[in-house]
Amino acid sequence: MPLASELVQACTTVPTLPEVYCCVRDVVDDPNATMGDQAKTLQLDPIITARVLRLANNAPYGPPRQVGTVTGAVQLLGKRVINEVVATTTVGQTFAGIPVHLMDLSKFWRKSVFCGLLAQNIAKSCRIAVHEQLYLAGLLRDIGHGVLYQTVPQRAQSALIEAGYLEASLAEVEQSNIGCDFAEVGAELIRSWGLPVQIEQAVRCQLSPKDAGEFIIEASIVHLAGCVADYEELDSSRRPVTVPFSSQAVAATGFVPTDLPTLLAQAKAQLQETLAMIQPYTMAA
Repeated sequence: MPLASELVQACTTVPTLPEVYCCVRDVVDDPNATMGDQAKTLQLDPIITARVLRLANNAPYGPPRQVGTVTGAVQLLGKRVINEVVATTTVGQTFAGIPVHLMDLSKFWRKSVFCGLLAQNIAKSCRIAVHEQLYLAGLLRDIGHGVLYQTVPQRAQSALIEAGYLEASLAEVEQSNIGCDFAEVGAELIRSWGLPVQIEQAVRCQLSPKDAGEFIIEASIVHLAGCVADYEELDSSRRPVTVPFSSQAVAATGFVPTDLPTLLAQAKAQLQETLAMIQPYTMAA
C-alpha cells in the first residue's frame, strides 16, 4: 500500500477548469483591476489559489511569517508575478485520459468552491475571525481526491463505489483499499506546497477534529462544511435525517445547527454568483 506522501510525489499536476482559468486570467490581465479584484478572482479555483500561496510562502518571496491568505499573497508578490503564475497554470491536461464518470472536474470544482463558501459562512456565524483562511481550507478540503484520481484512479473509483454500496465512510474504505484517505493525501500535498500549517492541519484532521490540537477550530470548521457539502451531494432518498456532524466540532466552534438552513441558502446563492462569473467563458468553450 502506498503512503500518502508517495502518492503526492507521483502526482505531476492537478488541473483547473479551462473556463475558470480564462476568467482569472482576464482579471489578472486587466490594467484597471485592483489587488482586491485579483484576490477575489484567484480564490475561484483551489489549484490557482494553492499555487499563489505556495509561491508566496517560498524563497525568494517567503517572509518570516507564513502567508495564509490570497490577499496577503497578492500584496507580497505583485501583479507581474501573479500574471506569471496564472499564465503557467496547466489547464485540464492531467485528467485528459480519465473518463468523466471517474473524475468529473466541473463537479469537483463546484463542490470545492461550495465547501469553501460554507466554511466561510459557518466561521462568520460562529464569530471566528479568519474568514478568508477558512474559506481556503474549505476550498482545499477535497484536493486529495485530485491526487488519488491521478495516481490510483481504479482503486479510488472502487472505493467510491464500495462506500456507496455499503453506505460506509468513504475515508474508511479508502484506507482499506488504498492505504490512505483523501484527507491525509490532501494534507500531504498542502504540506509539500509549503502552505501554512493551520490549513494543512484543518484538511488533515477534518474527519476527526479533536486530533488537530491547537488547530481544532480550523479542522472543526472544515469538518462542518465538508459534512454539509457531502450531505447535499447525496440523493434525497439516501440522506439521513440530519447532517452527521461531530459533536466535538460543534462544541469546539459553538456552531448552532439550527442556523444551517440560513447558512446553506447563503452559500448556494454565493455559488450561483460565482457560476455567473464564469458563465461567459463556459458558453465560449
